Amino acid sequence: MSLDATLAAGRTDIQTVLDDLLAPFDGPVGDAMRHATQGGKRLRGVLALECAALSGAPRDGALRLAAAIEAVHAYSLIHDDLPCMDDDDLRRGRPTVHRQWDEATAVLAGDALQTAAFEWLADPATDPDGALRADLVLTLARAAGARGMVRGQSLDIAAESAATPLTLERITELQRLKTGCLLEWPCRAGAMLGRAEPAPLVAYAGHLGLAFQIVDDLLDVEGSAATLGKAVGKDAGAGKATFVSILGVAGARAQAADLIAAARTALSPFGGRAAGLDALACYVLDRDR
Repeated sequence: MSLDATLAAGRTDIQTVLDDLLAPFDGPVGDAMRHATQGGKRLRGVLALECAALSGAPRDGALRLAAAIEAVHAYSLIHDDLPCMDDDDLRRGRPTVHRQWDEATAVLAGDALQTAAFEWLADPATDPDGALRADLVLTLARAAGARGMVRGQSLDIAAESAATPLTLERITELQRLKTGCLLEWPCRAGAMLGRAEPAPLVAYAGHLGLAFQIVDDLLDVEGSAATLGKAVGKDAGAGKATFVSILGVAGARAQAADLIAAARTALSPFGGRAAGLDALACYVLDRDR
């Protein structure tokens, strides 16, 4: 199956599962949760599906992993777009949740998506082994919480008012937490669901996550709001230090290419069986949105 077909099938299946899992939530909060989980690249969810398949895990359980990570990602975007954070009006080509509804609904929808993700992972439908389900919950909590994505967000906010710009080392650490942790977890979780050793896939995800963020920084400089479905040029406007501001466009591109090469090398133990993940790495490097 081609990468385009893999991504399309994954997106369709993930959306179907999300729609089913979110159906019981009603009122404005439920509507906002569904709004926030429509569209997007679904890279995190597809990573869960690909790593689970590579590890021999059943697809039904893998789809619940994918739904959980997409719910956490959607929650993070809802809160990141709020006026007290990045104050964005557009996400995935549509109004952000606080613009479509209001700030209170946005906060509650984000809270509800985060907790729903843990509910879905803890349900026996994900896997009959309670200990494994507990480990999935534990590892996602660490990836998304104050030692992971939330810490990265906190460092990013602090950097905006810092007296001196961040160094490359500090930006790398910030983005490893802010972006990388939620790209690493689906790779780890897919291996866990298949009772496989997660180390090679975690190494792959680590390189992939940093490359993904570098490309994001490049798109913020070179992309368009029409293509990306969100505002561009905000990092430069806010005076933020980014991979591009430190390395320059050419240097950032070269760094991203090196990281993708390292990610692909990490897949070598799997040989041709990791063709889907290899293609995803190339997609991250070459994406235009």
